[in-house]
Amino acid sequence: MNQPLTKLSELKKGTRCKVHSFTNEFLKIKLLEMGCLPGETIEVIRLAPFGGPIAIDLSDYTLSLRKDEAETVLVELLEV
Repeated sequence: MNQPLTKLSELKKGTRCKVHSFTNEFLKIKLLEMGCLPGETIEVIRLAPFGGPIAIDLSDYTLSLRKDEAETVLVELLEV
């Protein structure tokens, strides 16, 4: 069963999800070049306070995104 889509910026630390799509074409290209691909499983590993960057575990490395960048990434939550 498919889960509703959520913005990456709305997730809490420890949440695992699958990248679904992007809402900004310019950032989409940038994120694709960094390996953030649709279908990729990611985990939120760190949230900076006061709307700071969000760190995600992506394949074999950590990627930090600004909150406004994370708002453009739509994800599907994975059941625990």
